[in-house]
Amino acid sequence: MMPAIYGNAYDITQAPGLVAIRYEMIHETRIIRLDSTPRTGLRSHMGEARGHFEGDTLVVETTGFDPRSAYRNGSPKMKLTERFKPISADKIDWSMTVDDPETWTRPWTFGMTLTADPHQPLFEYACHEGNYAMRNILSAARAEEAASAGGSQK
Repeated sequence: MMPAIYGNAYDITQAPGLVAIRYEMIHETRIIRLDSTPRTGLRSHMGEARGHFEGDTLVVETTGFDPRSAYRNGSPKMKLTERFKPISADKIDWSMTVDDPETWTRPWTFGMTLTADPHQPLFEYACHEGNYAMRNILSAARAEEAASAGGSQK
């Protein structure tokens, strides 16, 4: 949920027994179970999340990060605790606390306000802006063909 230079839109959906957060960046989707199902112990790039409500605040604890993608090179023991607290109809106060005594001297927290914007849909994650590669490749090939045939390209 940390902001980047682009692709910062999210879609948060709650369904019975889970919350899903779909990210614009790389179209990843986190599934946060809201039950007491035991953790699998498997490691993944997004970790394994379990959530519960404290009043109106969704608290999500994530462990089991793959060491190759753990936040800021955290250790396999890293635990990420997030809090999603509604503060108005279109705003959520989001914070995350990183707890990893093998990487940092003490837990630390970062937070920001997430704002719903109906005019900011999740865009397809694809490199397409100004992508003229195929057009240029075909244009050059047609020019070479025309030159080989003794003509010129129009």
